[in-house]
Amino acid sequence: MMNEVSDIAGQHELIAENMTLQIVKEINNLVKELKDERKRHLHEGAKLQAQLQASLSQLDKAKKAYEKAFKEAEKAQENFVKADADLNLSRAEVEKARTLSVMKNQACEDCKTEYANQLQKTNELQRQHYITTLPNVFQQLQEMDERRITCIQNFIKLSADIQRHVFPIVSKCLDGIVKASETVDPRQDSRLVIEKFKSGFSPPVDYPFEDLSNLKNSEGNTGLHSVPSFKTETIKGTITAGKLKKRSGIFGIFSSNKHHIDETKDYCDLPPNQRKKKLTQKIEHIQNQIQQETAARDGLTKMKLVYEQSPAMGDPLSIEGQLTENGHKLEKLQTELQKFQSYLSDAEGITLTPKRNKKDRNSISEDSLSRSASDSSVNNPNNNKTMVSNTPPQANGPESGISRSRTSIPEVDVYDDEEKFDNIDEEDNADFDLDPLPVLGTARALYPFDAQSEGSIPMEEGEEFDVVELDQGDGWTRVRRGDIEEGFVPTSYVQCFLYNNC
Repeated sequence: MMNEVSDIAGQHELIAENMTLQIVKEINNLVKELKDERKRHLHEGAKLQAQLQASLSQLDKAKKAYEKAFKEAEKAQENFVKADADLNLSRAEVEKARTLSVMKNQACEDCKTEYANQLQKTNELQRQHYITTLPNVFQQLQEMDERRITCIQNFIKLSADIQRHVFPIVSKCLDGIVKASETVDPRQDSRLVIEKFKSGFSPPVDYPFEDLSNLKNSEGNTGLHSVPSFKTETIKGTITAGKLKKRSGIFGIFSSNKHHIDETKDYCDLPPNQRKKKLTQKIEHIQNQIQQETAARDGLTKMKLVYEQSPAMGDPLSIEGQLTENGHKLEKLQTELQKFQSYLSDAEGITLTPKRNKKDRNSISEDSLSRSASDSSVNNPNNNKTMVSNTPPQANGPESGISRSRTSIPEVDVYDDEEKFDNIDEEDNADFDLDPLPVLGTARALYPFDAQSEGSIPMEEGEEFDVVELDQGDGWTRVRRGDIEEGFVPTSYVQCFLYNNC
């Protein structure tokens, strides 16, 4: 389902890219073009309006000049008439008045002609302005806006076509999700969980009836026997010291809490089936390490031979130290392999009931007691810290191609006293509080990682997670994918971004 959702997200990303290239980019170009064209049309309209105003101004000036010349000519004519009627004036003064009147009349005629010509030009310009030129400007603005609307219409259709183009692929992805859901088999999933966590113990035998009267008579007669206690004594520090530590019981398999398992022990505190699985995984891990060290030894041997044949390429003695160290590692790994193989052989021959196993626990050897005491101290209520393995597995870099995760299993307690399953108090109920861990930050995968053991989760390069637990020095960081899956990933494989309050 997540793969199909990722494909759907890819199609949405394709929609965004196509809209950016085919629509947003073209709209930006269109807006720029329309801005320039609109500015040009408005400038042309303003220019035509200025020309009309200038022509009206010239007409007003010509009209005023004509009015002034007409008044002056009229006044000169009146003066000439008065001078001609006045008998006291000489002939020269009368002639001068007549000449001035003629000049003023001629100037008035010229201003009249100029006014008439300017009036004709202004009327023609005004007629062209309101009938032809200005309507043309508005027509061009209208056509520009209609072209803009048409382009927006085409962009809307194109956006629909872009989204419709990916619908078949999205539909196939949804069909894939439905098909994947149909393959879910609840019963098979339940069987996988049962196979993973089944203990392998046989059901406990029936409790025998103990006749106290017979025991009392026997005690009175012999004085050698005492009434047995129903409360089994436990040794402090052993696995059976259930009252010394708080455990979640059989329902702990549904908890996501982390428990570190010491990889050097024999897993004797686990049920038979779980112990076999862990021992088998440990043996396979050691065999892989032996193969790697063997291949490294062969490579060092060949390099030493090459150096002996060609001293110029290197000093053969420089390889001796590496070969010696490699030999010590191989010997140590062989010893561990034999030890765990013997543990596996013992585990394959043991079939215990919980009650018998509980009794056997009280008579374990000194070595097992010390080992169990170590485990008990880890889970003691007075110590809330989780024990980190002495030899935590490290995930190598991406170039080595080797990645191993820690072995982390939930604590399944099948050795608790019988009264624990009859009386579950409020303190025990607190063990079933499965509130998720708070998010400390985010992490991004730098390299792909293929989880090969329980407790770790795979990841792809570039994938992002929520960080719920920081690296405790063992090279692993606990992350959460979405709101469901949690697990450990190599710290060197991710880049963490913690929040300020962490």
